[in-house]
Amino acid sequence: MNPCDIIRKKRFGGELNEKEIRAFVDGAVDGSFADYQVSALLMAICINGMSDRETLALTLAMAKSGDTLDLSDVPGVKADKHSTGGVGDTTSLILVPLVACCGVKMAKMSGRGLGFTGGTLDKLESIPGMSIEKDIEGFKQQVREVGCAIIGQTARLAPADKVLYGLRDVTATVDCLPLIVSSILSKKLAAGCDVVVLDVKTGSGALMDTEEKSRQLAETMVRIGNMSGKRFSALITDMDQPLGSYIGNALEVEEAIGVLSGNIDGPLKDVSLTLGAHILHNSGAVESVEAGIALLNEKIKNGEGLKKFSEMIAAQGGDPRVAYDTGLLPKAKYHIDVTADRDGYVTAMRTDDLGNAAKRLGAGRERKTDALDLSVGLVMKVRVGDKVRKGDVLCTLHAGDGSDRIGAHNLVHKSILIGDARPAPKPLIRAVVT
Repeated sequence: MNPCDIIRKKRFGGELNEKEIRAFVDGAVDGSFADYQVSALLMAICINGMSDRETLALTLAMAKSGDTLDLSDVPGVKADKHSTGGVGDTTSLILVPLVACCGVKMAKMSGRGLGFTGGTLDKLESIPGMSIEKDIEGFKQQVREVGCAIIGQTARLAPADKVLYGLRDVTATVDCLPLIVSSILSKKLAAGCDVVVLDVKTGSGALMDTEEKSRQLAETMVRIGNMSGKRFSALITDMDQPLGSYIGNALEVEEAIGVLSGNIDGPLKDVSLTLGAHILHNSGAVESVEAGIALLNEKIKNGEGLKKFSEMIAAQGGDPRVAYDTGLLPKAKYHIDVTADRDGYVTAMRTDDLGNAAKRLGAGRERKTDALDLSVGLVMKVRVGDKVRKGDVLCTLHAGDGSDRIGAHNLVHKSILIGDARPAPKPLIRAVVT
């Protein structure tokens, strides 16, 4: 099929059919479409948009561009969760073992952090000995026996996404809604789960910085996902401040263990349990979301959630004692306090800059090949709305010899805004899309 005909059709606002979209995706992967032709079509899509039918066809073509997982030989309902990325967002490490305790299989493939957002795989690799690499049969076997697994995506899973994203990144087409939707959903569909719950962040530390944009993304992903024959739903959750109090790889594992141990409450636990409850409800394991939250809380209280996390660590080569002794995690050499320079109330946080401050310490990367210091990061001591006095600790930096300690300190100090009036509270969960 002639690439120019497809480009021309989309350039003038036409609706591409399934055959044309499949040719575009195949051509991008096998190189029969030149990069400049793929880029031209991406720009035409960005300018003219895509119908739901086109977006579904693009998503399915991308999902089928490489390997697809067949989990039909794993008994029970298989579920997954996806976040659009945030700061202090450790929900996967909490909800995956908890949901598995309730009889729903959690077969999760995750990614690494890039920019100011943390990556689940990087957090797991801070656990001594923990491996995030498994072949497909090993992955499926672990899900059968343990009930859950979190591993890295295979190179052959939706390879079209890697090709297209590489071109989107250099052609100013990253923020195009149908391209975002197809990128996220193609990987989820290729991973073979029956139920997927999406966590769409909104605010200063999110891909979508306004609630309107986040709702549009959530509604489109759920609509297209359900059209594929799977069961999707989404939560829109606040990212105008870090979700958890710990930002960094080993630090976030420590906080997740604190939640699973029943020692930490707050927004991170609330979002984790709500996401998990939606998975249980959509899987038919409970009659309501409220019943799901109650069941997950019970799994924390009786210690089953923490035990399951320990079993998952052991199954992936890690030291299972970490679940009961966080002193085994990497620890930073320096602890540096950032203090308030006036009395008042914490009125806002620039969440993306807090993530960037952790990156300056060595917790994040600019490129996928960058090495991380798994011990470093931030521990937040305040949340928006808290009253503070001059000299109170706002945040503690956990730093190493290679950390930009001065740069991180200054960035954190500028990122936590203090004013005279307490701001009105914002809901943690803005909306549910089913």
